[in-house]
Amino acid sequence: MFNVLSDINWLSVLIAFVAYFLLGAVWYLFLFPKPYRISLGRDPEVDASQALLYIIGPAVCTLIITITSAAWLYALNITSYSHAFVFALVVGVGYLFTNTVNIAINPNIPRPFLYGLITGSYHLIGMLLVNMILVAMK
Repeated sequence: MFNVLSDINWLSVLIAFVAYFLLGAVWYLFLFPKPYRISLGRDPEVDASQALLYIIGPAVCTLIITITSAAWLYALNITSYSHAFVFALVVGVGYLFTNTVNIAINPNIPRPFLYGLITGSYHLIGMLLVNMILVAMK
């Protein structure tokens, strides 16, 4: 079932990863920078740190998520946009969104549901984007 790594179109993985990662940059730097900082209990007017960890860490995570999604798409033989959409919803809501909210519910994040909404929605839309790209290039 999981002998699919040699079948994967790795160019599609690279393109989907770049799209997912760039969505994150747009999401957090342009669409929701202030609400995101508020969710973390930070001053909404002060820009976030641009330390390399905050760029490389999310890049590695989105790459792993993209590769995992590709492996599952190929293992499950998902070839249509409608099935890829349902798969993205299942993974996006069932794992990524829900786990993001779960992680946020701790004493270190003062607005866990705001954080979960912002970050979980990013991952849900990212999953939709990734899976559409992977299926389009399969």
